[in-house]
Amino acid sequence: MNFHWTFLIDLGIISIALLLGTLIRSKVSFFQKYLIPNSLTAGFILLIFYNWIGPLWGWTTVSLENMVFHFLNISFISMILRIGKKVKSDKKAVLSMATSLVAQYGLQCFVGTILTLIMIHTIFPSLFPGFGLFATLGFSLGPGQAFAIGSGWEDMGFEGLASVGLTFGALGFLLACFGGIFLINFGLRKKWIYPDHISGLEKATVRAGVIKRGEDAPDDTVENKTSSEAIDPLSFNAAIILGTYLLSYLLLRLLNWLLAFAGPLGAELAVNLWGIMFIFSAVTAMIVKHFIQVFNMEYVIDDKRMTRIAGFSVDFMVAASVGAISVAVLRDYWIPILIIAGVSGFITIVTHIWLSSRIFEDHSFYRAILIYGCVTGTLPTGLALLRIIDPEFETPASQDYMYASGMVFLMVIPIIITANMPAYGALKGSLVQTYIVLGIYAFYVLFCFVLYLFLSGKNRFNRPADLWLHQKHLKVKNK
Repeated sequence: MNFHWTFLIDLGIISIALLLGTLIRSKVSFFQKYLIPNSLTAGFILLIFYNWIGPLWGWTTVSLENMVFHFLNISFISMILRIGKKVKSDKKAVLSMATSLVAQYGLQCFVGTILTLIMIHTIFPSLFPGFGLFATLGFSLGPGQAFAIGSGWEDMGFEGLASVGLTFGALGFLLACFGGIFLINFGLRKKWIYPDHISGLEKATVRAGVIKRGEDAPDDTVENKTSSEAIDPLSFNAAIILGTYLLSYLLLRLLNWLLAFAGPLGAELAVNLWGIMFIFSAVTAMIVKHFIQVFNMEYVIDDKRMTRIAGFSVDFMVAASVGAISVAVLRDYWIPILIIAGVSGFITIVTHIWLSSRIFEDHSFYRAILIYGCVTGTLPTGLALLRIIDPEFETPASQDYMYASGMVFLMVIPIIITANMPAYGALKGSLVQTYIVLGIYAFYVLFCFVLYLFLSGKNRFNRPADLWLHQKHLKVKNK
């Protein structure tokens, strides 16, 4: 009988890469010193395999791209569904995270478009006017969204932009991985991280990533809420997650159907919404969680298992996302790619770290690391970086991000809607549309700056020469 093996073969290849990454971490001091996650190491192994070895046997990265998409959504749902302790949501913290995210979206768009216009008027007159948007598409939204929109621009007659999108995605991942690891190690030296986490990270077991024979394993007891004879507890929790995922799919399909009545603009928006389905997954999970609590059924949720499912999803997602990147060299675009990626990346690091230490009132470094990974290498990388210093997602950083994502979705709709405006203008030989979207991006920057002034309070301009304003409350762990 003929069965479809592609998905399982790719899943097996990722598994082998993860095992190799674990072996490398346990044996090589460099990886232990810099706390490089096994999933990132596995991703770079897959990057080599799928670009130079796999094609010899006809293996492509299509399945990897699908895995990234689905595991990302599953990780969101599994973290949102955790009940946790009954603690009031810190609305200010959620708004601060949303502001930080949108600020980088707008700033990357603004800087990328400014640099594109400068090059069009000087050294690169034939450059596609929407090129600068890849700074956000590749960094903040990831290679999948960058590839999708780049492919759409190719269909409009602008060649090579799909590969440009993947290239920006690759550069974003590199910036996220190495920049994030550097920031974490720098934060360790500067004691920006809680003392108990520092002492835990210094243990040989944590550094090596593997518990040695005879050592005590960390207490991570799961709670069985169902009888294994009836249904395995893992199956039960996984069923809740996958059922919620199906509901999120149906929600987006319904929204696509409704947008079809808005004409071409609505249809265009509907297509782009699939690239940010993780937001719809998060919203659906919030609704499901609300109904579970309304009917007093929250006791059936095992938070530990939900966390393990989230961890499983993040590991495979990160490995697949790095492995799916194309490393094709684009001779025609290497100059604008380096200029835009380099300048945008530098501005992202400096502005984000400076703002984060002043806008967040608690868990500042944890929130900063998560958002940094998200605005350079997408959410999977942000979660992977956060897990280095918060392996059990004990801080509210990840949960607040999930709630903030709903606000972010509403705030970035104009960016999604106007993404094709420079392309439409280029078809007419005009830059007017590009200057219009530049004005929109400038408004984003100004709007987020006003929110920053409100949220940061007295810290808004405190010690402006310090890249990181040290937070005294980091000495005490908040739970």
